[in-house]
Amino acid sequence: MGNLFQQPPRKDDPAAASGLHPDAVNAAAASFAALTYKLDYLSPEDLEKVRQAYRFADVAHLGQLRNNGEPYITHPIAVAAQCAEWKIDAQALMAALLHDALEDCGVTKGELIERFGSPVAELVDGLTKLDKLQFNTREENQAESFRKMLLAMARDVRVILIKLADRSHNMRTLGDVPRSKWARIASETLEIYAPIAHRLGLNETYRELQDLSFRYLHPWRYTTLTKAVTKARSRRRDLIQKVRKEVEAAFAAAGINVRIAGREKSLYSIYKKMNIKHLSFAQVTDIYGFRVIVPTVIECYTALGVLHQLYKPLPGKFKDHIAIAKVNGYQSLHTTLVGPSSVSVEFQLRTEAMHVVAESGVAAHWLYKVNAPGTVAAERLGSQWLQSLLDIQDETRDAAEFWDHVKVDLFPDAVYVFTPKSQIMAMPRGATVVDFAYAIHSNVGDRTVSARINGDQVPLRTEIKSGDVVEVITEPDATPNPAWLGFVRTGRARSKIRHHLKTMAHTESEELGEKLLSQALRAEGIDRFPKNEPDFDPIWDKLLRFTGSKSREELLTDIGLGKRIAHIVAKRLVHMLADSGQKPDALLLTRERFTAHESTSQGSITLDGSENASVQFARCCRPIPGDEIVGYLGRGEGLVVHTRDCPVAKKLLNKDAERFITVEWSDEPVRSFETGVVVTAKNGKGVLAQVAAALAATEADIVHIDMGQEAMQDDVEFRFVIAVRDVAHLTAALRNLNRSPSVMLAERRKVSSPG
Repeated sequence: MGNLFQQPPRKDDPAAASGLHPDAVNAAAASFAALTYKLDYLSPEDLEKVRQAYRFADVAHLGQLRNNGEPYITHPIAVAAQCAEWKIDAQALMAALLHDALEDCGVTKGELIERFGSPVAELVDGLTKLDKLQFNTREENQAESFRKMLLAMARDVRVILIKLADRSHNMRTLGDVPRSKWARIASETLEIYAPIAHRLGLNETYRELQDLSFRYLHPWRYTTLTKAVTKARSRRRDLIQKVRKEVEAAFAAAGINVRIAGREKSLYSIYKKMNIKHLSFAQVTDIYGFRVIVPTVIECYTALGVLHQLYKPLPGKFKDHIAIAKVNGYQSLHTTLVGPSSVSVEFQLRTEAMHVVAESGVAAHWLYKVNAPGTVAAERLGSQWLQSLLDIQDETRDAAEFWDHVKVDLFPDAVYVFTPKSQIMAMPRGATVVDFAYAIHSNVGDRTVSARINGDQVPLRTEIKSGDVVEVITEPDATPNPAWLGFVRTGRARSKIRHHLKTMAHTESEELGEKLLSQALRAEGIDRFPKNEPDFDPIWDKLLRFTGSKSREELLTDIGLGKRIAHIVAKRLVHMLADSGQKPDALLLTRERFTAHESTSQGSITLDGSENASVQFARCCRPIPGDEIVGYLGRGEGLVVHTRDCPVAKKLLNKDAERFITVEWSDEPVRSFETGVVVTAKNGKGVLAQVAAALAATEADIVHIDMGQEAMQDDVEFRFVIAVRDVAHLTAALRNLNRSPSVMLAERRKVSSPG
């Protein structure tokens, strides 16, 4: 097999004309020859395809050098070699060799499809940065690149395996890069690539990326800690050997066939533990440990019993990750024992299949293809998370927002909770009841109204803990609450809530826009709104070209959000209707102008409190039914309602009069409205309870209370936000407050209300 790639260079070979030193060319050929020894699992046909990809990449990178002076082709070869360690298929190996061809060499995707087929070209495209697109900032460019990478990964996990192999080799050779770039590349690796590796169970890669990032982010600390670990290793060598001999003897006596391997904590994990727990190096006791590999799952538990008979276990230091696997598929028994000289030693017990999964995660699918226990689990690794990436993308088209959602899911810790039917679910540490509801199904999350944990009613923001039995109660008509965004932990829940709120706001804004445009047309003498009928299609097409909108829905939504002024659009539409033969109604025009309000220009809207996202009630004056009100179409904010005497509204009227519309209250509002109240009371024991009782007696709900930061005085000022039905209800509440013995004065506060 090796001879296939070790042919002498021909005189017409492009490499001969590259201008590179012969030693460099030979070095590249030698590194590829070394790669071939790792490809003994491929068929001769696949091997030939990989060779062709190498030849193509070699020519494409002709004359390019790495920072250390080696031919650039040595980098794709090293990436392919890492992928070969995972026994990945020929298509992925070809993509690894070609992964920089699109980005750096001007090779087109069409060329790759023609030469190597669509699957290989798609893999390479998924790995290519978006250089052709223009972005406002480097951060936006980076977010878009990661969005593309993660979505490509969700469709084909081989993309991220090649990407992680690429990043691993770049980190191994980071010393050749100018020092000014170390911090950026190492931080990116530590914050993004290492967590992705961990999330997919690639623990060996995860530890290496962490240690390499640590080395270049904190060189001095890395060097110091390396020396300390080396000294500790030599000091404890005798102790470790003694433990190993005693353990091997115990297993031999029990007749259990085991393979024992030493395990040393990674430098970065030691550093992180010292940092978080404020420990000195001498206080970190679990630097060394052992892995015990046994043939079957039953023998894992038998071996655990042998160890517990040999050494005393530390209470609270046993974890069964076999019965309840980690989110990324990791399975092992963990126990910490008190060994000779009272030194704590951690043992991890697992089967061979579990060990492959523990070290290689999703790559175990290729590494462990024989029909053995654990193969199916390895094949499913990360699939739920990968699918959730596609779900989030369906609802989040903005790259930065997508990455914001995904980042919160890249964490190592998890808690394990139960549904009422005893199904185990893994959730991130810090997840709430709402996160749990969305993890079950988006419809469950959207309709959640309350929850019970272990049979007890709890608030929806309650964090769930391992072992909790969580029951979610839903209502068919319930909808997500915007306040949930303040406490949900998972990207899935966050994206689902935002998507629902955006959809709801979009629909309501479109309805408001149609109402405003219809009223503006009436003011121009047009009684009939041009609906979606074939007769009106040419007119709508002209209007959309005039406004630059993509669709009628977008135009109406923009009007509802205040991005366009209804009467300007209406005037243009009237001209177009006139051209088609539809003239304004003179009688309607006269009546509308006679009744039009002198300070408004866009018709009238009736409010009953059901408008949700499309209408906001200004917090500066907090209008309630019974107040005289005006409506302001803020740019992109939708309709904002103020009281007529609000100072903010008066300033806006002087500046943007054309954006004001007439608004009026419905005769029967469907909900209560918030307003501000200031209560000055005599300071004393139980005064707040008396004030709250006076409000409760009038059925006014307290939404928010602020007592300020004043020092203890004879009187105290409470600033409330309360919910009332209308002005009459507020008047009754104030009257009841003023009758209270402890209250000196209670009045409405319209400006700068708390909350």
